[in-house]
Amino acid sequence: MERWNSEGLPRDQLGWALKTPHVVADAIAKSSCLLCCAKTINEAGLCSVCWALLTEEELRLAVHWLRGTQP
Repeated sequence: MERWNSEGLPRDQLGWALKTPHVVADAIAKSSCLLCCAKTINEAGLCSVCWALLTEEELRLAVHWLRGTQP
C-alpha cells in the first residue's frame, strides 16, 4: 500500500509502529500523525481521519495507547 503522505509511514507498517513505543513517542513529540502527518493527533500518534480508517487489528493496538498502556 502506498503512503498517504510522502513523509508518513506506509499503511502496511502501521501495526508494527503501534507495537513500537519509540515510533509512537516520536510521532507524539513531533505532533505528526504516523500516516498522514496531520498536526492534531491523539495519544496513539494518529489524527481523527486516520483513526476512523483503522482496521480492527490496528484499532485494538491503538486503543492501548489511549488507555495509557502500550501494546
